[in-house]
Amino acid sequence: MSIAREGWPYVIALLVLGSFSLVLRFYWLGGVFVALAVFTCFFFRDPERVAPPGARLVLSPADGKVVVVGPAPEANPLGPGAQQISIFLSVFDVHVNRAPIAGRIAKVDYHKGAFLPAFDDKASLRNEQNAVTLEEGSRRLVFKQIAGLIARRIVFRKQVGDQVAAGERVGMIKFGSRADVFLPPEATIRVRKGDRVSAGTSVLGEYPR
Repeated sequence: MSIAREGWPYVIALLVLGSFSLVLRFYWLGGVFVALAVFTCFFFRDPERVAPPGARLVLSPADGKVVVVGPAPEANPLGPGAQQISIFLSVFDVHVNRAPIAGRIAKVDYHKGAFLPAFDDKASLRNEQNAVTLEEGSRRLVFKQIAGLIARRIVFRKQVGDQVAAGERVGMIKFGSRADVFLPPEATIRVRKGDRVSAGTSVLGEYPR
């Protein structure tokens, strides 16, 4: 299984520290660094995914547990009537984010903020976050990468104007996080609170014909 490129600096640094510790005969410390390097490889794993066919499908941008399904708050990026799906990522989930639909990146808004626990609903408004607007014809969708209690860096690899395919890798959030998806009122939700979803393969919703 491949490792996301964002993880290699951490893995290499831990292995170097582990090697020095072993050379200096601090065997227990060396073992700790090697164990941390192995866990870091696990955390930054980047498995291959095949998106299901269907231009009307809305795919999950993240692995994790669905913690919110319902009407979006008034201050949401799609305006009145929008629907919200929120996904909580634990440190054991794959943290690579994928595009929920095919389309053009119309807008990217990054905001610094607090670092509340990602499962807290207030995290959607107050935490460090990156909001991405995707457009394809008349269809419009916004998804947010939201930092959690431990995460301190959001990675987004694309730029405004880029075209992305549904399920394509677009970035990641490091060390525990949350992803919010905002859909227009006419979209049909296909998940429930408590469901487990996988980025790029699980269907969150569907646009009408």
